[in-house]
Amino acid sequence: MSLKGHFLNQSDPRYQDIALQTVVDHKGDFLNLLKQANYPLRVELPSENAQHATDIEIAHSTTVVAVLYRDGVMIAGDRRATAGTAVIYDRAEKVLQIDRHAVLAISGSPAIAYEIARMLEHSFQYFRRSQLQELSLEGKLRMLSRLIRENLSMALQGIGGVIPIFALYDLNAKADANGGKVFFYDALGAHFENVDFATTGSGSIWIRGVLRYLSRFGDTPLHGMDQRQAAITILRLLDIASEYDAATSGYNAKVNIFPNVKIVTRSGVDTISDDDLTTWYAEAQPEQT
Repeated sequence: MSLKGHFLNQSDPRYQDIALQTVVDHKGDFLNLLKQANYPLRVELPSENAQHATDIEIAHSTTVVAVLYRDGVMIAGDRRATAGTAVIYDRAEKVLQIDRHAVLAISGSPAIAYEIARMLEHSFQYFRRSQLQELSLEGKLRMLSRLIRENLSMALQGIGGVIPIFALYDLNAKADANGGKVFFYDALGAHFENVDFATTGSGSIWIRGVLRYLSRFGDTPLHGMDQRQAAITILRLLDIASEYDAATSGYNAKVNIFPNVKIVTRSGVDTISDDDLTTWYAEAQPEQT
């Protein structure tokens, strides 16, 4: 039957007949409506291609941890990237500087995380150059939230989830106060501020309780530690995570690969040198008896 231009005329009796014949229980799903109306769709992969699609392994990176210490924030990540049970890279950079006073630590899919970091860095630069001032703290947090939320579809597919830690120093803080701030995010882009520490990634489950214990019952609380004490604590924690989580690496003595450790203070972002990490890692080990 050809209705031509009269198809959209709901008063046409021929339209009423078709409507009565095509009443389906689509439950508000437009795709389901088209399927039940026998509309020719080609949305499903052939079984052979579908089988190959499930074999694709995406690289993932873990574990990252941030601690508020006496002068600001210390944030670190191990260097291992994995795909399934395979170690594909042992020099991954998981702690990325975004601007002079902000650092993003990534866990999850490196491909998506690096793209989010680049977008964030360029957005901050654009605002600074176009408005001749720094983006506000709240503006930076909201911008990262939007980027994570826009990645939700990939996260739901299980191939592009990114759960970062965002550490920065608030220059508006009083001179005698610690302006270091640590925020973690969920997959929907909601951000939460942590008072003393944050950790995420597959190895975080093994060290979160230790951080809580040190923060509340340690001889020196996390926020009272100096740079050396905070670094030794973080190196020990990543070693603990590497003992229980195959996707996390500690210090690789064979090729001298240390975790990536950065600090964010009022003077800016700085990277802890391997020389300092070598000294502090030796101090972090228990004495041999």
